[in-house]
Amino acid sequence: MARPRYPKQDVPLPAPLPPETRTVGQLVAETIRFYGDRFWTVVPLGLPVLVVSQITVGLTTALQALVLAACGPLMAAAYVRASILVGTTTVSRGAAVRAIAIGALVWVPAPFLTLVFVLPAVAWLALVGLVVPVLALEQPTVRAAFRRAIELARADYIHALGSLATLVLVFGLVRLMLVLLLRDLGDSGERAALGLADLVLSPLLFVGGAILYVDQAARVRSGPRPKER
Repeated sequence: MARPRYPKQDVPLPAPLPPETRTVGQLVAETIRFYGDRFWTVVPLGLPVLVVSQITVGLTTALQALVLAACGPLMAAAYVRASILVGTTTVSRGAAVRAIAIGALVWVPAPFLTLVFVLPAVAWLALVGLVVPVLALEQPTVRAAFRRAIELARADYIHALGSLATLVLVFGLVRLMLVLLLRDLGDSGERAALGLADLVLSPLLFVGGAILYVDQAARVRSGPRPKER
């Protein structure tokens, strides 16, 4: 007996929430969507992490943290570029250089905090890391930029912390799976697999951080609201 055929029904996807009410999961989904829509434009953001991973292979944990701190300007430059892409705007060279310089200084404590645990580093970046897109996109003075960054973080710190922590977790887990897959199924060595995984996956961290700036700025504009649990 032939099986009945039913007409195909297109069920529309729910509309995404606006930035001021976006959840951590939706921020991650928006990050992946943005990356997928602009893959070739976004993937070069992974070059700094690729460089760091290739330099630090085989080093002790302390030396890895030292190299990671020294590569702060590269990390900040990738974050500035991600902020410009997400903000769909142009930034003067002076504003970009200043954002990179301050971002590099803000980045320095994070690698050493990871020697204790990853979460303190994420908490530090959630509190002051938004100074990078603030300097790049809003272009205030440095002192005003730090005040603004803390204002943005305090608008919903749980959202900021949870978003960055989730992005780091997704990056770490998928990176491990991809490294194991590439090492086992291909002729490339572990070092090449690690580099390819970092190049492809690490842009999620920078794009997610840029989208977080959009979320927190919208929360500040919309006023107090219930915090995420």
